Amino acid sequence: MHQNADLWAHCLQYATASDVGLRRANNQDAFNVALASDQAAWQARGHLFLVADGMGAHAAGELASKIAADVIPLTYHKLSALSPPEALVNAIWDANKQIHARGQASEDFKGMGTTCSVLALLPLGALVAHVGDSRVYRIRQGRLEQITFDHSLVWEMNHNQAKLPAGAAELVGKNIITRSLGPNPVVRVDLEGPHPLLPGDTFVLCSDGLSGPVKDEEIGLTASCLPPEEAVAALVNLANLRGGPDNITVIVVKVLGPQVCSEAGVAASAPPAPVRHGRVAPWVWIWLGVALATAVILGTLTQWLPAIIALGAAAAAAIVAIAQYNAVSGKGIPYDGRPLGRGPYVAVDCSATAELLDRLAKIIDELRQTAVSERWEMDFSRLDARLEAARRFAAQGNAQQAAAEYLRAVCFLMDELKRQRRDGDSSIFGP
Repeated sequence: MHQNADLWAHCLQYATASDVGLRRANNQDAFNVALASDQAAWQARGHLFLVADGMGAHAAGELASKIAADVIPLTYHKLSALSPPEALVNAIWDANKQIHARGQASEDFKGMGTTCSVLALLPLGALVAHVGDSRVYRIRQGRLEQITFDHSLVWEMNHNQAKLPAGAAELVGKNIITRSLGPNPVVRVDLEGPHPLLPGDTFVLCSDGLSGPVKDEEIGLTASCLPPEEAVAALVNLANLRGGPDNITVIVVKVLGPQVCSEAGVAASAPPAPVRHGRVAPWVWIWLGVALATAVILGTLTQWLPAIIALGAAAAAAIVAIAQYNAVSGKGIPYDGRPLGRGPYVAVDCSATAELLDRLAKIIDELRQTAVSERWEMDFSRLDARLEAARRFAAQGNAQQAAAEYLRAVCFLMDELKRQRRDGDSSIFGP
């Protein structure tokens, strides 16, 4: 847990998890959390959450994602003269340059890359910066929205009206990404938001090790009905139940109170942009000084026409000086406070429907059959208590709590599976 977590526990909860999965030898994912150190820091830069999914041979993917996770928050906070959107973009550009440089310097790391999805919770709202196919979701009132656009071949083809038939994603290669940090010296960064914040809003950042095997509605239900600490564990378990084909990294962030919320759920107006005066070139000052001195001298000699011409030259120099002084310095996109991006790109109902409850019950039944057939040494009464609570909540019409108890039962069984699993097992259920 972040060192500043206690400062914000009354208005913000979050949890993180990163798991190697069941098919990979090492974990190439990385994540980072940077909570504001005080109220002034919150007003200026907010809280930052990041997930990166590295790719490359040997340890290249691990290095690429680690550079992104380390560099982006650090650079974002250093660029205090820039607005948050400008600072985020420049921080990602900086990480891209460093990853690319490391890749060019060594054959072992050549071509390495990483995705990067960053969520900044600000007084303005939720701002997202994104490259690759890791995702940021928002869950509100039983509805999950995907804020980020997957930079993958499948998504790009669909976006360009090349609608793919069912099952074609596997043929095209749904994991082929079209944009990432590292392979190229420059990269285009998507910005989304700021999206207004409301108490109860829940955000999920994840690598495709979660979003691949676990359906959107399952992600939304799990993140909304469980506290973040339990939710991240349940989501990792669900991904591993579907075979755990990739590394799994997930951050769940829940907004609890108004301290991190825009007033009445409406994005606050943008604060005045920091004044970043440009530098006036020395030759302009020389021009201005010479022109003024010439005008004064000619005036004392009653050479009025030349003096007026000299004053005109001085005025022109002054205009140039003012223009250079008022020019915006620093790199990045100018930000005028209007929402950026076109998200959300996907929206689904993630309420606790009967179909979702039945799906969870089936998972538990299959896990239980495995436990019985393999003669696990476990306390089945603890499982039965969870199932009884789930059925009771369902009978009372409280489907959310029923789902929570079913998910806790799944986690209990998965903990037992990890304890008793035989060597060589990599999957219990298919997708």
